[in-house]
Order: sequence, then C-alpha cells, then structure tokens
Amino acid sequence: MGATAGWAVTVYDKPASFFKEAPLDLQHRLFMKLGSTHSPFRARSEPEDPDTERSAFTERDSGSGLVTRLHERPALLVSSTSWTEDEDFSILLAALEKFEQLTLDGQNLPSLVCVITGKGPLREYYSRLIHQKHFQHIQVCIPWLEGRGLPPLLGSVDLDVCLDTSSSGLDLPMKVVDMFRCCLPACAVNFKCLHELVKHEENRLVFEDSEELAAQLQMLFSNFPDPEGKLNQFRKNLRESQQL
Repeated sequence: MGATAGWAVTVYDKPASFFKEAPLDLQHRLFMKLGSTHSPFRARSEPEDPDTERSAFTERDSGSGLVTRLHERPALLVSSTSWTEDEDFSILLAALEKFEQLTLDGQNLPSLVCVITGKGPLREYYSRLIHQKHFQHIQVCIPWLEGRGLPPLLGSVDLDVCLDTSSSGLDLPMKVVDMFRCCLPACAVNFKCLHELVKHEENRLVFEDSEELAAQLQMLFSNFPDPEGKLNQFRKNLRESQQL
C-alpha cells in the first residue's frame, strides 16, 4: 500500500462583503449621526444657507441634495484596537504628539480627527492619558461602534493606523484584510509575517516605532487634501489591485 503524500496550504482570510468604500452620501449621513454625540464630527463653521446640512468633513446642498467634501476639512484617521498588550497604543499617541508639534512649527499639515474604536482592558487607562494631552490641532474621540457600525466608518476615513501584532508572530491581522476591502490606505506596525499582506510603499506603509509613524503621517498628510498626493496614490493602487 503506497504512502499518501501530504502538504500544507496557506489559506488567507477574506473580509466580509460589508467592508467596502462608502459612497459620499453614506459618509455624510454617518458623520452627521456621529456628530450628534461626538463633537469632532460637527461642522467647524455654519454654512451661508441655513438649510445646508454640514458636518466637519462634508455638506449637503439644500437644493440639489448633492453631497460634497469640504476642501478645508480636517484629515480623518482611524485605529481599531482591542486595547490589549498585543497592540501598543503608546506608539500612536507618541506619533500624534510629534504630528502636533510639526503643525505648531508651521508645517503645511491639516487638523486631525483621530477615531479610536474598540473596547478592552486598557481603554480607560489610555482615555485618561489622551484627555491630559490638550492638543490644539488634533481631536481624539473613542466611540464604541456596535456590530456593523465599524465598516461604514472604515469606508469613509482617510487613513488607518494598524497597531495589531501577533503574539505568535504567525497570525496575520484580520484588520489589514478589512482595510484592503475598503481600499483604505494604512500604516501598519511591523512584525514577522506582515510582509505576506503588506507591500511597503505599494499598498501600505510599515513602521517600527513612533518616530517612523510620525514621519509617515507627515508625508501622507502634507498639503492635504492633495489629489496627487501619496495618500490618494495608495488608494488608487488598492482599487486597481484589490489584493484580497
């Protein structure tokens, strides 16, 4: 009786179908809804037409119903975390402090809205740290988005920061796969097998520490919103490749 040969095959996760780029109308409705409970999503100024509906990022024309992005809008960054030791949130917090200092030094950078989602044991600890920072150009909010509330947000933001690592060094973060489906540019902390998903400078940027992350944020958000900038180039690459 002959022996049966065996081999191992790597099978990659695929994101659920509701992870996708959000249409502008859906983005606007999401921003207006979040603005009812979180001030960073509210309009910075009142529109000339009182019937125009405006968020911090978008506005809906009262006559045509057309939704457009505000040119002078802040950049919108998201990081979805489980608030555990597997995700060192202090890296992002230190990078935000460096970004704030660059803005204060006169660099051509936008205001930043940073949304941190998720719940876990370190959530309250870092919430207290964030409130002690007194940022001038950065607003941080920590909403809890139930169930399917997260995919529309991921489909609406400008950049994701992925702090997820693998304690074994072998598990690929499902969050990165979700970002691919949303065609969302991201900066991801490096670890052993991340290169199987993330192609540095092609579909994502990889960083080792807060200094590198801060430099990447500066590069990606310089002259924001620049249609020819690196941020939009990453999104274009993701749309074309759909590396799922």
